[in-house]
Amino acid sequence: MTAQLLAKAENTSAVEIIRFNTAAQAERAAAAVLRRHITQTANSVLGLATGRTMLPVYAWLRQWHREGELSFAQSTSFNLDEYCGLASDDPSSFVSYMRLNLFDHVDMAKGRFHFPDQTHPEAFDARIRDSGGIGLQLLGIGRNGHIGFNEPGADRGSRTRVVTLSVSTRMANAGDFPAGTPVPEQAVTMGIATILEAERIVLLATGSGKADILRRAFQGPVGSDCPASYLQLHNHVTVICDSAAAAQLEEPS
Repeated sequence: MTAQLLAKAENTSAVEIIRFNTAAQAERAAAAVLRRHITQTANSVLGLATGRTMLPVYAWLRQWHREGELSFAQSTSFNLDEYCGLASDDPSSFVSYMRLNLFDHVDMAKGRFHFPDQTHPEAFDARIRDSGGIGLQLLGIGRNGHIGFNEPGADRGSRTRVVTLSVSTRMANAGDFPAGTPVPEQAVTMGIATILEAERIVLLATGSGKADILRRAFQGPVGSDCPASYLQLHNHVTVICDSAAAAQLEEPS
């Protein structure tokens, strides 16, 4: 494992990159950051992500809860996004994903986990603020640089809103839907500004398919062409990755 701290030009923000040899090591490390935050923070407020990258993270959290090492009873969560047009009990919805992989197995009360609503997306940011703000935001990264469903072109000041998904994102997510079922063309997502308001952000990336975009996001220019690059503007970002995802990153000097 190696860690790299990238100090920004204005010296007001930094990104820590922690590299592990294997994906399994990186996944457990990301889960451990969440566990530590939950156990050390009264009434913790979490920002949670979905996708295949997060499955092992939630498996660790379930295990630690089952073993009595972790309680979610005092935690509140806000998920990054949800597809438009899917019922909450649709197996391909992110509500179903989170219930299957975390919520139905831990002691977080039903009223303490929240998803953005396509009908009133602006209410989601208000609810986050009313909760005291997100203390720890978990993120993945799309191959085109999206975080949440903020696709290339997303504005730095964007808030929770309905967006149109790119063809590449829909193709990448097609495996999460039954064969022959189209991926929805729209989703509701936290905006870039919403994400950047989290006190701390942890981004997990594994596999060689994320190597190019990880380099662009954290060692390239900041701009809407790669929405994840806006994370360089935050003052407490930790990137946890395996050696395959880190393959194109410059080594720390």
